[in-house]
Amino acid sequence: MAPKIFFSRSILLLLAILSLAKIQSKSHKHDAFEYINHLKGCHKGQNVSGLHHLKHYLENFGYLNYSDVVQNLEHRNDGAIENHANDDEFDDVLESAVKSYQRYFHLEVTGTLDPATVKQMTMPRCGVPDIINKGNKSTTSHPKVHKNRKLIHLVSHYSFFQGSPRWQKSHLTYRFRSSVAVPGTANIRSICASAFQRWARVSHFTFEEVSSNSQADIEIGFHRRSHGDDNPFDGFQGTLAHAFAPSRGWLHFDADETWSANPAGQNQVDIESVAVHEIGHVLGLGHEPNVPNAIMYPSFRYGATKRALHEDDVRGIRALYGLT
Repeated sequence: MAPKIFFSRSILLLLAILSLAKIQSKSHKHDAFEYINHLKGCHKGQNVSGLHHLKHYLENFGYLNYSDVVQNLEHRNDGAIENHANDDEFDDVLESAVKSYQRYFHLEVTGTLDPATVKQMTMPRCGVPDIINKGNKSTTSHPKVHKNRKLIHLVSHYSFFQGSPRWQKSHLTYRFRSSVAVPGTANIRSICASAFQRWARVSHFTFEEVSSNSQADIEIGFHRRSHGDDNPFDGFQGTLAHAFAPSRGWLHFDADETWSANPAGQNQVDIESVAVHEIGHVLGLGHEPNVPNAIMYPSFRYGATKRALHEDDVRGIRALYGLT
């Protein structure tokens, strides 16, 4: 009789574990930007649950900063404006931020969360901010138009980090150091080697992998949520990765995404496409919202690959380092 009881209890325990794993899996696959879909149609004057999350979204990517608003006022009002950063009121400041976002991505400037704006906001993207605000942690500059004197009719739209930081050497080493193991990344070394070569072929840089215990200019890794760089990831379907300007050299992938060397499913992310983009940041390039086909465009699409450098990417890296 005892063996039967033990067997029954074992089955119940196994079912409980599977049920818990299923619940955790659903939680793990929570869409980080899904809340924005529920705000579609919101406009100034409304008070809608969840708008404070949108304010944080726009602040993270450089479009909104209530502290700046307070500093620019002639008379402060005891923190009343700053408190709006955490409420659900669609105020003037939020409307202005939405308009800035719409201008950046060449959308109709309505100031409301219209369908086109919501669609753009919910796309998976790089976690590096698009523009800079005083007092914000953002580090990228507004995109600037650069006219090429050799080609009179050619206009480039690449951007650099604030102050145009750059590496003072051309041979860069890199190592891999992750805080979590991630499925689908077994070929990460060869994938990143290929990504580095795309930049090496159009610049003066050479890249060399070193062991994880060696000193390196660039550190690549997969991490989840808070991971020690003051830029926590947001989980599945949101920001995919981020990197830092020269010469910090950190390149981090969000471990909660479904990474693949050859994406086939709708939720799979191509590792090399994202790696090429983030290496661009590591070398000093900012985002490029004017050219959707450029590697440095801020957003990505699941299941798609975009690995080849665009002419604008090439002109940007060469302009930053004074290459002809």
